[in-house]
Amino acid sequence: MTGMRPEEDIRILPQDETDRRFATTLARGLAVLRAFRASDDGLGNAEISERTGIPKSTVSRLTFTLQSLGYLNHARRHDRYRPGPALLALGNVATSSISFVELAGPIMQRVADETGTMSLLLVRDDKKLLILKTWRPRGISSLWLEIGHRLPFNGTSSGHALLAAMPEDVFEKTVANVAGAGGLTPERALEIRRDAWGQLITQGFSITDPDQYYAANIHAVARPFHSRDLSEPVVFTCGAMPEALSIERMRQEVGPKLNEAVGELERIMGQGSAMTMRG
Repeated sequence: MTGMRPEEDIRILPQDETDRRFATTLARGLAVLRAFRASDDGLGNAEISERTGIPKSTVSRLTFTLQSLGYLNHARRHDRYRPGPALLALGNVATSSISFVELAGPIMQRVADETGTMSLLLVRDDKKLLILKTWRPRGISSLWLEIGHRLPFNGTSSGHALLAAMPEDVFEKTVANVAGAGGLTPERALEIRRDAWGQLITQGFSITDPDQYYAANIHAVARPFHSRDLSEPVVFTCGAMPEALSIERMRQEVGPKLNEAVGELERIMGQGSAMTMRG
């Protein structure tokens, strides 16, 4: 998978720019950086323009500036940009400053190995969820999902669990921001929030009905986590192909293991469950 599907484009919508405090040039520069994926063998200005919706002439100025500052580089090929050392350093600083990410590594790798599923850490990223970390089961073929891939809120166990666990103000802001993308209307968002919250309270994890999945070839179970380092929850997920991860197996085995693993992380961090931190 070398490209980005059209539904994953990183675009700045007109409503984003209505507030006078909004710095459009900065937003466009960040959109350029967010256009890159782990599977890319570099991107040219035309590809960045297509992914972001920013005019190619503007993209050219932005990539030149970002290269000058070290956030992008040409490496040995001068026709395609790649993430630069300054961006790598910025990412490492961010990861190191959020303590739970490193602590979660061995716990989630254990879950992946024991269940034979791919474990994921996802965060809210504008109008979608962004895969921040992945843990693949050793010796077992797993899903193709990769760091940097984006998933919709509507039709994913991860998205439903995150909508359920969000504080009320974050939920309202997210729903307004998504503005119908992927069929997530305010009414649908409230329906998802109620259903997923009920699952989280009664069983500790959330499973979206496969009939509602945005992709038929993925089954997943999700559990939110709310670190004191962050103002809103993130979500841990275990996923696999339907033939390897039935609804029954998610409910009886994988969901409880995921719930136990996130609970272990919460105890290590000395904090309560995300289900008790929703405002």
